[in-house]
Amino acid sequence: MTTLRDLIDLVRAPAALSVPGDVVAGAAAGGALGRRTIGLACSSVLLYWAGMAANDWADRHLDAVERPERPIPSGRVSAGAALGTAAGLTAAGLAAAGLAGGRSALAVAAPLAGAIWAYDVAAKGTPAGPLTMALCRGLDVLLGATGGSRTAALPSALTIAAHTYLLTALSHAEVSGADPRLPAATLAGTVTLAAVTARGTAGGAGGPAQPALAGVYAAQFGAPQARAVADPSARRVRDAVSAGIVSLPALQGALAARGGAPRLGLALAAAMPLARRLVRKVSAT
Repeated sequence: MTTLRDLIDLVRAPAALSVPGDVVAGAAAGGALGRRTIGLACSSVLLYWAGMAANDWADRHLDAVERPERPIPSGRVSAGAALGTAAGLTAAGLAAAGLAGGRSALAVAAPLAGAIWAYDVAAKGTPAGPLTMALCRGLDVLLGATGGSRTAALPSALTIAAHTYLLTALSHAEVSGADPRLPAATLAGTVTLAAVTARGTAGGAGGPAQPALAGVYAAQFGAPQARAVADPSARRVRDAVSAGIVSLPALQGALAARGGAPRLGLALAAAMPLARRLVRKVSAT
């Protein structure tokens, strides 16, 4: 019998702590922070969980060999239940977007849902995989700018998309291990992203929180990648991937600060310790 814990494992619930920050960063950059931001964040979380369930459904045969402890191959969740969960969460995510932001939100949420499913059932494991996942997170940021300027939010969307590209490329080696050149390249990209994000804005809207949070992001994600360069084993790569998920709120917080919401940015980054504790109990990858 499928339990709540089994479903939590299926959707990798703790990893969703990295998702609302996309919406907040986009809302701050686009001048759209308000009541609708909460509803759009809920939509984002639901779509993220849908993607995780769809991922396990699509990977069920591969996981039976490589990760037999996962919910479907272990028999804790049936393939049909996983597919139904993914579909139901997708519908709920789109409904939440429509309720929060109307047609303008659905104009982004619908392609976001399509990109999530495209990644899970077709693009994953191909050269298009990292780009497709980057598109998902970039659209997630733009979803937050509903009611404001999506053009103004585009730099933040590209920053989160770039982080996601690096993380996804690295995750392809979390089972087999990597050539050390891969974590070296993603580490260089992480440092570059942090440096660009830390740069001041006109009028100093981000205050000291902006460079501080960018530094936290670089340290928290960069250190495990550096260890993976020295020892590119599967375990080290998985550690780096988990760190990339857990440290993302710091990058989102820096972007929110750059958009003129430094206190909100600090609040986003405050989710990192909780995310780290939860990831120790439920895999985020």
